[in-house]
Amino acid sequence: QVQLKESGGGLAQPGGSLRVYCVASGRWFSIDTMGWYRQAPEKGRELVATITTDGSTNYVDSVKGRFTISRDNAKNTVSLQMNSLKPEDTAVYYCNARSRGIIRPTAVENVSWGQGIQVTVSS
Repeated sequence: QVQLKESGGGLAQPGGSLRVYCVASGRWFSIDTMGWYRQAPEKGRELVATITTDGSTNYVDSVKGRFTISRDNAKNTVSLQMNSLKPEDTAVYYCNARSRGIIRPTAVENVSWGQGIQVTVSS
């Protein structure tokens, strides 16, 4: 239904900046909420930021003031700008989307995940 592909990320020094991108493809009635999650080694997957179709955002406390999530509905993309990076930001970042199908748009939302992209913060 909805396929997500991440790009960007990479390696940065503490205090540096990186950006991760995600593009959605496939077929859907609507994509409601998109977001970014991350999973560090030996840890569970953590919500980082979400954004609704209308642009309402939510962030985990640890990234507030440093990260900014944005989306382009026309291009079906969502990105996360990460500034003032810290070593603890090191993780695999996953794009997430909640969508509704064309046939039954009022049904329970589908949840889609990207493959994940590495973000490493180290000196």
